[in-house]
Amino acid sequence: MKKMKNILEPLNLIYYEYDPKMNLLILDKNWPADYTFTELIKITHTLSKNHINFFIDENKSIVIADSDTLFNKIKRYFKSTVSNIRNRKMNIYILSDKKVKWAKNLPVFEIQPIKQDVDFSTYDALIFTSKNAIYALDTFDKTWKKKPAYAIAPQTAKIVKHLGGNLKFVGKEKHGDQFALEIVKKFKHQKLLYVRASTVVSDIVNILNTNDIECDELIVYQTVCKPFDKKVKLPKNSTIIFSSPSTIECFFKNISWDESYKAISIGNTTAQYFPSNITPVISDTTSLDSCVKKAIELNS
Repeated sequence: MKKMKNILEPLNLIYYEYDPKMNLLILDKNWPADYTFTELIKITHTLSKNHINFFIDENKSIVIADSDTLFNKIKRYFKSTVSNIRNRKMNIYILSDKKVKWAKNLPVFEIQPIKQDVDFSTYDALIFTSKNAIYALDTFDKTWKKKPAYAIAPQTAKIVKHLGGNLKFVGKEKHGDQFALEIVKKFKHQKLLYVRASTVVSDIVNILNTNDIECDELIVYQTVCKPFDKKVKLPKNSTIIFSSPSTIECFFKNISWDESYKAISIGNTTAQYFPSNITPVISDTTSLDSCVKKAIELNS
């Protein structure tokens, strides 16, 4: 629903994600109510103001519908039960320790912080495109929290807020180069610091520096492949979610690809790093939750 997306976009939601196929706003239940309550109020106020009927379901998600009748409740419960049984049988793998419903975890890499000395006072704001960068920076310097933070997507924004950072902007496009162009439109003539991993695939710094924004880089962590004692063999017809080029590299160091497997890529940039014999399906948004949804769709 294009109209619904246009209505919700100004709210800058990070804890609720709109699913146009199901016509509901799904709550990220990994966060407590004191994080999510403000967004709930903003959403319900906006929907009411636009004369859009809704109700809150048993999962605390916001359903766009005329009424929550007994029939609708029974229908949703039946569909949910059938889906739960079906989804449990799927072998969906996330290649990190991030917990997402219906997915199994197979961590193939480790994060190693790289301690740096930096004077944040010379910068107008900090750029984050990875939650790992925020966690790594926070291990050796807490003063970053005083600076405005520009986060590429809701998943990164949540960590900024969780650690007490000063979240000022969340990207809409959720991809590196497009995120840089969003910053260009909003923050001309600033001096920014891009806090990142030792290896990145986007061209953020170059895009900003050629568009009247001075941008430096600060490398705060590196990704290292986990050593496995022996090759891992996954079940036939498994669906594997790849969230970065590093997960592709580390996966193939330890696991042989089977032609029955399906690959999900978290974004277009990551998709470019797959071997030529594998064509991944691109997730709708750059979040692991969205990747798992796409995996379920493929296997339904």
